[in-house]
Amino acid sequence: MTEVGRDELAPKVQIWHNPRCSKSRATLALLEERLDAGDIEIVRYLDHPPSREQLTGVLAALGRSAGEFIRRGESRFRELDLAGADDDALIDAMVQNPQMIERPVVLHAGSARVGRPPESVLEIL
Repeated sequence: MTEVGRDELAPKVQIWHNPRCSKSRATLALLEERLDAGDIEIVRYLDHPPSREQLTGVLAALGRSAGEFIRRGESRFRELDLAGADDDALIDAMVQNPQMIERPVVLHAGSARVGRPPESVLEIL
């Protein structure tokens, strides 16, 4: 029988992180308090935006529509005149303009939570 490595038994926790966001920093700090550093995958989603498929998967895991997930207060939201847009258009807009993605998002074992408040992510660990 072969030995199973720790990484195979405990899948990584992924955080879509924006270091300029206080909630994102607080959520990452909470994860770092609870987990080993090697168990956390930090994705700077502004530098590496999710694909449409990834974003759609996260919305499904969150149980939210794109309209409930997009940051309506962002200036880009108003510039693109997205107030009456359907979910498909909002998803496309978030893929092209990741600053409109609600943050931070924590993913683990097929589940997702938005770290607002940061402690809400503990439900999926």
